[in-house]
Amino acid sequence: MCSARLGSERVAWKVAARTVLLCALLSLFVFETRSAIARDQNPAAIVGINRVNLAWQTPDEQGKILGDIAASGATHVRLSLSAPVDKSIDAVEIAHGLGLKILLEIQLANPDYYADEVRARTGFGRIWDIRRLSDLDPAKYRESLKAALRRLDDAGVTLVAVEPGNEINYSAYNGDLVVYRKPGAVTPRRVSDIRNRQAFERGLATYVEVARITRQELKATIHSRDAVVVSAGLSDMSAGEADQRGMERLDPEEVVTLLKSRGLDEYVDAYGIHVYPGRKAGPKLAGYIRELLRFCGAGETGKPCWITEWGVANSARSCPLDDQKRTKAVAAIRSVFSDLISSARLEAAFYYDWDTNAGYGVWRCGHLSSAGVKAIAPN
Repeated sequence: MCSARLGSERVAWKVAARTVLLCALLSLFVFETRSAIARDQNPAAIVGINRVNLAWQTPDEQGKILGDIAASGATHVRLSLSAPVDKSIDAVEIAHGLGLKILLEIQLANPDYYADEVRARTGFGRIWDIRRLSDLDPAKYRESLKAALRRLDDAGVTLVAVEPGNEINYSAYNGDLVVYRKPGAVTPRRVSDIRNRQAFERGLATYVEVARITRQELKATIHSRDAVVVSAGLSDMSAGEADQRGMERLDPEEVVTLLKSRGLDEYVDAYGIHVYPGRKAGPKLAGYIRELLRFCGAGETGKPCWITEWGVANSARSCPLDDQKRTKAVAAIRSVFSDLISSARLEAAFYYDWDTNAGYGVWRCGHLSSAGVKAIAPN
């Protein structure tokens, strides 16, 4: 009796142990399956770097700069399609050949998009003169874009995303917004305060047409038909800074609302935004970014955002570079971005700038600074 009971207990124990093991394996399988589904539904965000205006560089210079970017560990780069367009495309082809994935920003100031008689709005010598967005000729834009995309297709280039326009809510990049002859006066806080409101709103309607054409021409390509269309990255310049500069601007959220009312959402996959928070400490930094990006949505609640420019300045010029403070600020900003990414409201962030801006550039003293390493690290 006793030995039989012990044998039964051993069998029961083995069965129980196997049951626990099977349950554990089943739980692990379910967890991994759910994790895989979650990864598919919310893939890793894109992290990249800006290197604009490569059209101004020689082929050797383009190759050296883009080679350094690729060797640094960066996987994505934001490049410009600007005049001269052929040299811009040369740079894109080099980047593609190096394995870099490309967000192509289309500069709408390109004179090829305007009639010959169109004249630029003055910047009174404080900022460059620029044509009015409302004067852009959609037919000329389509013709030029089609030719550029055809050449990229012929070279086998696949674009990850295309961003037509840049900071169209700020007078430096939109001639429908004025530059005051003298700075210091109060600049607009809302669209009703814009000096040339009718022209500005015509420009917004033109921009939606630009987005429509961009979508159509991308769909007609072989290699870039699935590229994400990102609306023009909007400036986060404050009203106070605009007063000091004497330049009209509007809050990004208001401009996105105005564009949406004109049908923008039918043609874009994400909203572009620029984030320059300075070195605000702790909760202030997080609060600033969250407030700025509150119009970014997810799923059925709206479209996500792409931060096509963000940066922190370091005015130091010495070598070796002391980049500790900026590195801490960059880490704090990336932490806020990660929270927004996890909620699917943010899909991409491209640091500004690689090497062209003396304050924001991260390629210093012949190598990538510590802040740069942190800025382009995978999310």
